[in-house]
Amino acid sequence: MLTKGQDYTSTVAGFRWDIPARYNIGVDICDRWAAADPDRLALIDVTEGAGNAGTRAEYTFGALKEASDRLANALAALGVSRGGGGLPDRVGVLLPQRVETALAHIAVTKMGCISIPLFTLFGPEALAHRLGNSGARVVITDAAGAAKLAPLRAGLPDLAHVISVEGAGLGVLGLADLCAAASADFTAADTLAEDPAILIYTSGTTGNPKGALHAHRVLPGHLPGVEISHDFLPQPGDRIWTPADWAWIGGLLDVLMPALHHGVPVVACRFAKFTGRAAADLIRAEGIRNVFLPPTALKIMRADADLGPLNLRSVGSGGETQGGELIDWGRRVLGATINEFYGQTECNMIVSACAALEEPAPGVMGRPVPGHRVAVIEPATGAVLASGQEGTIAVLAPDPVMFLGYLNDPVATEAKFVTGPEGRWLLTGDRGQMEPDGRLRFIGRDDDVIGSAGYRIGPAEVEDCLLRHPAVRLAGVVGAPDPIRGAVVVAFVTLAEGFAPSDALADEIAQHVKARLAAHEYPRRVYFIDAMPMTTTGKIIRNRLREMAAAG
Repeated sequence: MLTKGQDYTSTVAGFRWDIPARYNIGVDICDRWAAADPDRLALIDVTEGAGNAGTRAEYTFGALKEASDRLANALAALGVSRGGGGLPDRVGVLLPQRVETALAHIAVTKMGCISIPLFTLFGPEALAHRLGNSGARVVITDAAGAAKLAPLRAGLPDLAHVISVEGAGLGVLGLADLCAAASADFTAADTLAEDPAILIYTSGTTGNPKGALHAHRVLPGHLPGVEISHDFLPQPGDRIWTPADWAWIGGLLDVLMPALHHGVPVVACRFAKFTGRAAADLIRAEGIRNVFLPPTALKIMRADADLGPLNLRSVGSGGETQGGELIDWGRRVLGATINEFYGQTECNMIVSACAALEEPAPGVMGRPVPGHRVAVIEPATGAVLASGQEGTIAVLAPDPVMFLGYLNDPVATEAKFVTGPEGRWLLTGDRGQMEPDGRLRFIGRDDDVIGSAGYRIGPAEVEDCLLRHPAVRLAGVVGAPDPIRGAVVVAFVTLAEGFAPSDALADEIAQHVKARLAAHEYPRRVYFIDAMPMTTTGKIIRNRLREMAAAG
């Protein structure tokens, strides 16, 4: 749908949504290519240590179709169905990056049912909440996942079957056995673009996660943002990988599914422990040209000396604002300008930078992706604010990438929207301002912005400055109560190799920020910690840092 123009304005002017009324994700990313070019390479499955102790396997679109058709028939034989009214059956996918993960999502969506991506590092409470809230009928997992689920099943009456990709066990069915006995002849459901397809639970830092229910149209809704953030994907020779787990919207709908839609080969490889060296070795070994690197992965790679040049064609990143130093490092080591993009589980890939159209501005996210109306509004009234005014980043509804609503929570769904003079807006909950040139500046979450002595301080800018100090590997910034200023900036730091905590180093780091930003923005306290508290999507859990700051 997206065609490159001479600049951003002409690219937007030439864009039109083209989403058919009847559309199915599984058919689009698998069967369509299998019919046109069955021998086309779709996926490369690499286990850690490939070339030594690991394994490597390639899969064509024809192979994915046959395997997913068998899986769809096997699930149907177990009673999984669209039903006659209500919500179609839900199937959990509790697997890391591997070919069976892709097959499961393809099969379930081709059935017209709903797939639920689940992170393998979830603990029992996290799994119990998601499976109980969703009423999942089946979970496809591995031996470790099946063992984790075993003690939970008594409290999950809707969960009828657990299927393991590593074979049958006590109360567990074997995926290979089921598929071997199933037919390879399957007719995909004739779904509407508005029919539900994927249920992704939000990774908020407070409260129980909510299930964001997405329609089949969520994939074409993602395409403009994915294409522009990768400097107009696809290009000849493109091959993509991300360390982000496919259990998250960033891995599933920013990488796996859009790449398969475009016929771009996807590399599946999830490291037991992510390191810059392992990532660089994989990129070189597999001829990877496109990567989505979350901010934490970028920072870890940046701390690992002598990785490049990696000669990537495109690099996308999202989740935290990047500064000029990181952009310069990306060009020097990765070989490409890092394009920052922005979105959230409920409405993703709506803002992006695009180096192919213009030079990025450090500290500024980018522009609204073609097809999306993004503005900074006053959340109480829904009124659009002028450039330079701080407010809530919002997206005008309807929008193809926007969720259908939170499962079983109409009150929370309604609270996500506000109606203003221009229409109904989805509130992201993020603070920002529109620059005079039309780019968006991210300031922080509503509860992350620090009010100190009348100033409003976004943590991202301070964190970026902290990362420029050679001793700082990771940094998290929050506000702590102060009787005079209302709040002061507090920094939590994990140190780079070769540095040891000391009062002198803490003062040096604080002065580093004071000298580079402003006196009101530098951290009045610097704490050294061994591990930064993170959500499973790699975002800093600032609530945890606030608790730590309060405890001293």
